[in-house]
Amino acid sequence: MVAPRWLIYGANGYTGELVARQAVARGLQPVLAGRDAGAVARLAGELGLEHRAFPLTDPGSARHGLADMAAVVHCAGPFLETSRPMVAACLDTATHYLDITGEIPVFEAVLGRDEAARRAGVVLLPGVGFDVVPTDCTAARLARALPGASDLELAFVSDGGELSRGTTRTMIKSLPHLGAVRRGGRIVPVPAAWEAKEIDIPLPDGRTLRRWVMSVPWGDVSTAFHTTGIPDVRLYTGTPPKAIRRLRRLRPLLPLLGWAPVKGLLLRLAERRFARRRGPDAAARERGRVYVWGRAADAGGRTATATLVTPEGYAFTARSAVECLTRVLAGAAEPGARTPAGAFGPELVEAIDGVEVGELVLSEG
Repeated sequence: MVAPRWLIYGANGYTGELVARQAVARGLQPVLAGRDAGAVARLAGELGLEHRAFPLTDPGSARHGLADMAAVVHCAGPFLETSRPMVAACLDTATHYLDITGEIPVFEAVLGRDEAARRAGVVLLPGVGFDVVPTDCTAARLARALPGASDLELAFVSDGGELSRGTTRTMIKSLPHLGAVRRGGRIVPVPAAWEAKEIDIPLPDGRTLRRWVMSVPWGDVSTAFHTTGIPDVRLYTGTPPKAIRRLRRLRPLLPLLGWAPVKGLLLRLAERRFARRRGPDAAARERGRVYVWGRAADAGGRTATATLVTPEGYAFTARSAVECLTRVLAGAAEPGARTPAGAFGPELVEAIDGVEVGELVLSEG
């Protein structure tokens, strides 16, 4: 039986290359693609894979590039710019769509295409990397343990992580939107560092990690509601108290970050920073860890708390993206627009190499 053909778009980017190498390590043979023909060809030559180049700005070229593909793992950001044309091409060519976005507007747009995806017989599956598989699966696990939960908090604390060039560019292009939560089922903007607190994260080895976290507009502000139906959702990331105080003092200046000349300057500075290295090196990916914490509560005061530990974020993304791709190609997800845990259940994260799942604790009010 001939294996379905699939494609990684943006394979020449930092994360796209990690996904490509992970796929080859698992015995798969994706077609590599992107906008930079030379860079894609060099990586394809090293890995012994087929390659092609086409822009997403030309709908005809995008459709032609996907016409013989069963699925695409879309790794070329910023997804605010690239997701819409890629989804359109996938719907036109009956190609399953997976991406590694973490941007709330992208999740909302892709998940809003559920009916179109069902008609086309394809799966639209955004966020198959660290954004948002660990937190999405934690949310689903909590919702299963506490039916009727009305409030959900999720947090992640990185140990040894750093950003890639592509992630940094995406964050800059999203400025000045630095805060969002979900209230009553609706996404609402809030100030940067709107909420901060200290949390205890019980670890699988029996230790407890105590860290300060602050609210951030993480993708689960969108996806957790679609996965669980819980109407109030807040996301936090580990941040030192000094950095939280500094960010709050800078709030009056944050609107300036949306001004095009300021964004342009920040993008140029980012390019200089990543001129020699596009992201964490292999040693950093190997030693890094991320601690994930979640708590759901219902109107009666009952709570459910769960934790897990994952590999470094980019290492996790490569493994998770390939795992989700293989499941989609195997027909494990019904056609439509899905979240990762919505497609495969909270157990998905347990299939990712290097993940340690902590105990789930239920408490009465």
